[in-house]
Amino acid sequence: MGNSKSGAVSKEILEDLKLNTKFTETEIVQWYDNFKKQCPSGRISKDEFQNIYRKFFPDSDANTYAQHVFRSFDTNDDGTLDFKEYIIALHMTATGKTTSKLEWAFSLFDVDKNGYITKSEVTEICISIFKLIPTDEVNDLPEDENTPEKRADKLWKVFDKGDNDRVAEGEFIKGLLENEDALRLIQYEPLK
Repeated sequence: MGNSKSGAVSKEILEDLKLNTKFTETEIVQWYDNFKKQCPSGRISKDEFQNIYRKFFPDSDANTYAQHVFRSFDTNDDGTLDFKEYIIALHMTATGKTTSKLEWAFSLFDVDKNGYITKSEVTEICISIFKLIPTDEVNDLPEDENTPEKRADKLWKVFDKGDNDRVAEGEFIKGLLENEDALRLIQYEPLK
């Protein structure tokens, strides 16, 4: 009956999202209505996601980073984000607990999805983060992190690993929680 209507969020998804996010039922229903207006198919493609993401970084090249963010949220690997994946993404990036955000950050850095992070994956994500930073802000970065490679080296040192070693999720989270500077290195916060 009520949960089979195509125009409303299913009770199963609603209950799951209420349980796993800080959003209220009213907020979830409002998000769903907006989501359906923006995405009548009920899914966001990678291209649509990149277009949305570009609006947040109009002065930067957000495409590469948006692709990595999309990959980390496309939990069923179908090449689209459904409503549930979308809301979980919003929750993780906007209101989630620090540990939850770091679990998401690990999935972002785990480019090949094998459960570990390598220095080359850290470098790949640092390169995509750097594309978000306007040139004038890059010039103001400290000398030891003013290139993607330097930033990746600085971040990798937090884990006390060799260049060919790998980091598991628990090590990643522990390393970042114990080093405030490292938390800053895994993201870009616009100055504006």
